[in-house]
Amino acid sequence: MKLEILYETNELVVLNKPSGLLSIPERYDASQPSLAEYLKRKYPGIFVVHRLDKMTSGVIMFAKNAEAHRYFSMAFENREIHKEYTGIVLGRMTEESGTIDAPIGENKYRRGEMMVSKKGKPAITHFEVIESFSMFSVVRFKPVTGRTHQIRVHAQYIHHPLAADPLYGNGKPVFLSSFKKSFHLGRDDEEERPLLKRLALHASAISFKNEKGEDVIVEAPLPKDMKALIQQLRKNG
Repeated sequence: MKLEILYETNELVVLNKPSGLLSIPERYDASQPSLAEYLKRKYPGIFVVHRLDKMTSGVIMFAKNAEAHRYFSMAFENREIHKEYTGIVLGRMTEESGTIDAPIGENKYRRGEMMVSKKGKPAITHFEVIESFSMFSVVRFKPVTGRTHQIRVHAQYIHHPLAADPLYGNGKPVFLSSFKKSFHLGRDDEEERPLLKRLALHASAISFKNEKGEDVIVEAPLPKDMKALIQQLRKNG
């Protein structure tokens, strides 16, 4: 596997994680590969600083030693590290920007799922609509807290779940035919291929102070599938 390194120092390495790859080994299924396992071949003493869902792509940070791990973990805890995500949600959002302040806890009836719950932990997400279309909206999310599945749960909570989200949305792939009225298959095509068939969420940027106190912003470009969907929405959406 070729690792796409976005930023690296003696203390940390920031990568662009592809969708479909675990951040760390799965607790109940060690057979699935993870980014952490790949990294350990190059950096034996690597430490996980934060995680991304398996189907979420984008910026992810790892520390190269225990001291750096403590420093950046504390920075996350003190909310000194800021993350930005780009998501494609279902429906045309009426509010251009806002804040979702809704506590999140485990769904006791469905293993592996989270939900908005009065008994949950505080969870805050800022959002800003980048582009709107008839059936979809491209949204910038800035989570203040870091709860499990926070953006996905909050998107569902405001009735605009992320496209192709199997847990909090309809889980359906997005096809061009779903929004292009004049769509038809070519002569050589047996069936339509989806523009997007995974969770439409990408960790697009992270900002922090490095171990020298310097301000750092690391960005990851949109992956091909999300970019292709947005381009087609601009033409036909």
